[in-house]
Amino acid sequence: MKPELDEVDRQLIAILQKDGRRSFKEISEETGIPASSVRYRVQRLEESGTLQIVGVADPLRIGFDRLAMIGIKTEMGRARQVCEALAEMPETSYVVLTTGQFDVMVEVVCRDVEHYTELLHDRIARQEGIVGAETFFVLEAYKLAYGWGTGYSHPSSARNGK
Repeated sequence: MKPELDEVDRQLIAILQKDGRRSFKEISEETGIPASSVRYRVQRLEESGTLQIVGVADPLRIGFDRLAMIGIKTEMGRARQVCEALAEMPETSYVVLTTGQFDVMVEVVCRDVEHYTELLHDRIARQEGIVGAETFFVLEAYKLAYGWGTGYSHPSSARNGK
């Protein structure tokens, strides 16, 4: 069940997407919302699975040489099962059920070509329900972002021209 988000929730999410290390006190001072309310709301958003605060690293800068998108075709009625299996693999960072030419799209991060080959041919290709795949190597990443719009525009972003 999705929790209903109000403007305060959206505001807190937007602030934490920009800097997840901000203290509840700092957020309270910026927003005028009591620190105890900030703490409660953030905790509620985390417990509901709406918000996860993590450190995000650029995989290309920390030793992973191969990013790829893989479009997967499945047997009729098997796409969700395939998504669930692929989501369990540590190399997958994005697994979605789609429409169009592919039933599933997967983003993978691998150390090198050997690792990618093992993942694709020895593990992904052997998943039940997969009938075909097309791979797309990422040559250069121009944007790797995890700050999706919440409908809230952070005031300091507008002031700083960001």
